[in-house]
Amino acid sequence: MSPKGTVLIVDDDQAHRTMLSTLIQGWGYETEQADDGDTAVEKVRETPFDLVLMDVRMIRLSGLEALEEIRRYNPAVPVIIMTAYSSVESAVDALKKGAYDYLTKPLDFDELKLAMERAMDHRKLREENRLLRQTLGEQFDSENIIGRSASMIKLLETVAQVAPTEATVLITGESGTGKELIASAIHFNSMRKEGPFIKVNCAAITETLLESELFGHEKGAFTGAYRRKEGQFRLADGGTIFLDEISEMPLSMQVKLLRVLQEREFTRVGGEDVIKVDVRVVAATNKDLANEIKEGRFREDLYYRLNVVTLHVPPLRERQEDIPVLAQHFLALFSEKNRRNIKGFTPQAMDRMLRYRWPGNVRELMNAVERAVVLSRAEYIDVRGLPLALQELGTSDGVDSYRIPAGSGIPLEEVEKATILKTLEATGGNKSEAARRLGITRKTLHKKLKKYGVM
Repeated sequence: MSPKGTVLIVDDDQAHRTMLSTLIQGWGYETEQADDGDTAVEKVRETPFDLVLMDVRMIRLSGLEALEEIRRYNPAVPVIIMTAYSSVESAVDALKKGAYDYLTKPLDFDELKLAMERAMDHRKLREENRLLRQTLGEQFDSENIIGRSASMIKLLETVAQVAPTEATVLITGESGTGKELIASAIHFNSMRKEGPFIKVNCAAITETLLESELFGHEKGAFTGAYRRKEGQFRLADGGTIFLDEISEMPLSMQVKLLRVLQEREFTRVGGEDVIKVDVRVVAATNKDLANEIKEGRFREDLYYRLNVVTLHVPPLRERQEDIPVLAQHFLALFSEKNRRNIKGFTPQAMDRMLRYRWPGNVRELMNAVERAVVLSRAEYIDVRGLPLALQELGTSDGVDSYRIPAGSGIPLEEVEKATILKTLEATGGNKSEAARRLGITRKTLHKKLKKYGVM
């Protein structure tokens, strides 16, 4: 079995270093050791490690000094600092200087394992996405359909099955998830790919103009109709028409669209000639059409005509695995567009992106990365380059949400208890999510809750 990655363990305590090496190797990683900070810096210059696990206090070069040297050479490698309870201030200083995380001694091995997995995950996701694109890239030829999550792989597999057919397709999903990209993939992988691909946003056209836009009009059909106009259905003949935001179509137009789906024919506004077309219809909506039918805003018969095959595009918050690879893709895209030489994201910036809920989905992520590229002056985008909503996660989410008054002298156990309870409150009592935000395992969280008598 291939190793999960290579970890450099830095500690001047040989016994502790050897114990950690044996433990981490048992988790499936390769390890190398360094007995001091200066040795660690030299090793990082020679070997592309996936993670550095480093003590703070060492004889020749401290962990903080070594951290600064390592980040100057390779800011992308995550560094986890180990410190005693008495040097928590040093650990906080390490975070300010770019450490990914810190752990207090004696180490909780469950917390160590979880911290390592989180720190290394973004690199693995990037590689897995590259392999997925090699497998599906030639077939889909759509540069922005990116994902290695199970839900996205399943979606792309279904698109591959549906695209070569003539079936009408309904694409559902929240705004910004990439429904138009899926529609494009369906067309360009169909037998109609040499024909036109016409896009119509039903929400962007007024009710009075929508019929003319879709079906065309004759000269003199209404005020301002100075000449005949061909509609989008006629222009899409032999190809595909994509009706975006279909739920916004007025009921009067839904009746006429139903006829086109059934008969593949229509008449222009103000005309009498019946026009026959050979068009495949792909529609999309960000609303629950079943509920729209119940509320009387959408025709049930039209729904069944559209709903031959339904494809659901999941929101970004439900496929966190895709965030790093999407971010890296947009980074490369906008770096080239803006003639910038930006290599990636710091571990802290990527951690904020993974914890954010992305209500605007992929579109919001794309805009956030473009903004960061435009404003960044360094080779790696850090937290300060991200939108304010992501920056503020450090003071409103998880363990950072509990603020300790300066000089308060509050016992450490009370701080920990308050942090855990506040995080549980923020997650609605979801222990798995609370453990993730706190950076500990669910088992460790359960032990601490039992210890504090809140089980």
